[in-house]
Formats: sequence, C-alpha cells, structure tokens
Amino acid sequence: MRHEPASQFQHVWAIEPATGVDVTIVMPCLNEVQCLPHCIANANEALRRIADQYGLNGEIVIADNGSTDGSQALATGLGARVVPVAERGYGAALIGGAKAARGRYVLMGDADGSYDFTDGVAMIGELEAGAELCMGSRFKGGITPGAMPWKNRYIGNPVLTGILNLFFRPGISDAHSGLRAIRKDSFLELGLSGAGMEFASEMVIKAALKRLRIAETPVKLLPDLRDRPPHLRPWRDGWRHLRYLFMLSPTWVFGVPAAAAMAIATAVFVVGLLHLLGIVPQPIPFGSSWTIAAGFMFTTGHLALLMACATHLHGVRNNYRHLRPLLRRFEPLLRLEPLLIAGSAMIGASLAGFAAIGLYWSNSSFAALPNILPLVLCAVLGATGAQTVFGGFLLAIIAGNNATFVTEPVRAAEKQAA
Repeated sequence: MRHEPASQFQHVWAIEPATGVDVTIVMPCLNEVQCLPHCIANANEALRRIADQYGLNGEIVIADNGSTDGSQALATGLGARVVPVAERGYGAALIGGAKAARGRYVLMGDADGSYDFTDGVAMIGELEAGAELCMGSRFKGGITPGAMPWKNRYIGNPVLTGILNLFFRPGISDAHSGLRAIRKDSFLELGLSGAGMEFASEMVIKAALKRLRIAETPVKLLPDLRDRPPHLRPWRDGWRHLRYLFMLSPTWVFGVPAAAAMAIATAVFVVGLLHLLGIVPQPIPFGSSWTIAAGFMFTTGHLALLMACATHLHGVRNNYRHLRPLLRRFEPLLRLEPLLIAGSAMIGASLAGFAAIGLYWSNSSFAALPNILPLVLCAVLGATGAQTVFGGFLLAIIAGNNATFVTEPVRAAEKQAA
C-alpha cells in the first residue's frame, strides 16, 4: 500500500546530523503538501533499510522551490531538513538540495509519490561497490498503468535515451528516470547548471564525458499522488532535452555535418579538376555549376569544423570533457600562430590564383571564362584561409585570451583524470 496511516508519520527515523551523514535523500518540492507525508515516510523506510544492509546513516532534504502551500512547515514537522532554493526549476532545486546535502551519497527522487525510495537501496549498494552514478531504469523495473503517458513511454523517452546513448555512450536504458544516486564529490565535479528538466540529461551526459562509472538498477514508476497536473510539459521539456543533447555534442552538431559537407565538396572538386585537366572525359556527373554549390558546402563545412574544435575545447577547459586523442596528437599545432600562418598562406595562394586568372582573362580579351572551377577554387581557398585566421583568434579567446589553446590547467586536469 502506498498510503500509510497517519500514525506512521509521527515516528520519523532520523539521525543527528552532527555525527556525520552517509546518505542524503533529496526531493525537489514545489507545493507538494499533499504528497510529502507519503514521500517522507517512504524515504525514511529506505534509510532504515540502507542502515540495516550497509550500516550507513542518512537524512532527508526537501529542496523547496518557493512553495506557498505550507510544504516547508509540514516537511520540517516530519523530520526532514528544508533547504530553500530561490532559482526556479526542477534542476535548480535538485542542484541546490544536492549541494546542501551532508551525505557522501545523494539519492534523488521526486516528491510526488511516483517513485518508491526503497528502490534506491540497491542504488546505494552500487555506489558502495564502486559506481559513481547509479541510474534507475523504469523500463527494467516496471511502469504501472497510467503512470506515464504513452507518448513519453513509447516515443519521448526511448528516442531521447537512444540519441543520448548514440552521442555519449553511457550505455543505459532510461536516461530520464527521476530516481538516481550519485556520490557527492562526483556531483560537485560535474558542475551541473541545468535549471529545468534538461538537468536529467545533463547529469548523464557530463558523467559519460567525465568517464564516471555508471551503473543501473531497476526501479518502479507509480502513478503520482497529486490532484493536479504534473509540472512536466512533454513537448516543451522534450525539446529542452533534445537541444541540450546537441549543445553538449559538438561532434554531432558540428563535426559530422562538417565532415560530410567537406567530403562531398571535395569529391565534386576532384571530379571537376580531373575533367579540366583532360584526365576524365565527358560526360561527368558534376558540371561547372555544381562547383558553386561545392564551394558553399566546403566553406560551410570548414566553419562548422572550427566551431566543433572551439566547443570541444570549451568543454575541456570547463572540465566536463576530455581532450580527444586526435587533438592531443596535434597539440603542438593547437596554437594561434600556426593557424595564422596557415590562414595567411591560403589567403596569399588565393590572391595569387585570382591574379593568374585575371591575367588569363585579360589575355583572352576579357571573354567569358571557359570554366569557372579555377575561380571557385580560389574563392574557396581565400574564404577558408580567412575563416582559419578568424577561427584562430576565436579559439584563443575561448582559451582565456591565451595563444595556446590547450592551457596548463587543461593539461593538469587531463593528467589527473588519466
């Protein structure tokens, strides 16, 4: 039964915080006076089982996000510690609660009765066994009829979890479960900042990028106890999750499109150039007109490549991403001066090519050029060179106005992680 008698709420299992805390159960709260008695009683039962199985003591923290229904007084009366969080949002409440946690392990769960906190006992066991983050899987533990809308169960969660696994490879079946456990030091190391529902994705993404050891245990999803609609808005919050996946994946949002665009453009240029030199006879699949489209694709792809490098190094500098082995191999070139030299050389070669084309044009009595490929190639070379110069300064600014893009703090963080 999920609705315990009122007498059980008067005997709250707790410990003296001054003696030290091992486990903190954190619940975000915004006007949950109806659900808190059940949730706090259930959390206390989870703490009792954690104490019995692992010898760990605990506390309950209610991260209150500005409740106006008396949730704070009720939670305090039931033995929980209330932590006010001024910034609104699901993620903001959990971040505030987790930072205020006294335990070395933090177990997070919603304050609406949709999760059984006793399912978190196994999660604490995983942390004790060496995991740094343990996710609860509703798809492995069971979803009670009516607990999750069909579009979330069969479309939203599977699609978003699939994309997250493709981009970041955490290897989990449910990326958006509201019941999860994490080491307090690991939580602080991640530097999470998502104020809204995207916080759920951010934690998993950054844990995967930081190569934390991630475990997963089954949890049940139950119909919540509210008599009002949930705070979750499926389409709005789904989009917030999806855009966050792309914002934290420069490889997929910039790198993959860049590689595809530049590869296709290069193929068009090579075929056109071989035809111009007489090596490939007519007919060819790409005429002169296609070289203009190829020029657009190559320069756009090169810009996207620079943005991929910039956002990747930004993540490295902010300590939630490791430097890619390929970039580490070319670390001596990851400086402003090599990019300025390369960009200037391309611009110079482009200007020389334009001059040669202009000379040919004047010697031909200014008649229309028989093939526009040389002109397009010179334009692409010049644009790529200019982007390289501008990109070099952008990377230097991202590196903290430092001409060396991989700075000493980044190297030190990489060595420590290794």
